[in-house]
Amino acid sequence: MADLTPLLAIRWSPRSFDPTAELTPAEASSLLEAARWAPSADNAQPWRFALGHREDDTWKRILVSLPDGDQRWARHAAALVLGAHTGGDPEQAGYDLGQAVAHLTVQATALGLYVHQLIRFDQAHLAAELDLAAGIRPLVVVAVGRLGDPRALPADLLARETGLRHRRPLDALLLG
Repeated sequence: MADLTPLLAIRWSPRSFDPTAELTPAEASSLLEAARWAPSADNAQPWRFALGHREDDTWKRILVSLPDGDQRWARHAAALVLGAHTGGDPEQAGYDLGQAVAHLTVQATALGLYVHQLIRFDQAHLAAELDLAAGIRPLVVVAVGRLGDPRALPADLLARETGLRHRRPLDALLLG
């Protein structure tokens, strides 16, 4: 493998979060600040975030928008972050939001936190629950927290959690 910064090499998306760990205000601020500094087309910064800390109203509203299978483990995350975008070109705004979430993810790794991103959730219901303005489009939910005990996961998730990480070989990703 080519030389890769450890922040990228050790990053992974667990389902086992510590149900007692909290996200401090300084950590939350650091994550959102990293997202704020992400590149965007014409510096539009079309991303918007809703941050819910475990058991507050925002967290609960985000959690219930997730499929039941994801709620099983996401309920242990210290925070749930909704990533949404604005703007006239949804493809560009979605791409820019992805950049912001990637920056948030790398910052989380630097802070010893873990992130698991989800794009399957009830977007319309969550937009209504959070009373989002017209034109703000929910796209991703990010579970954030400290690593928990994978043995606390249901059996079907334990195997996925403890299995080896796989990536396609680089040559399989190159066109032409």
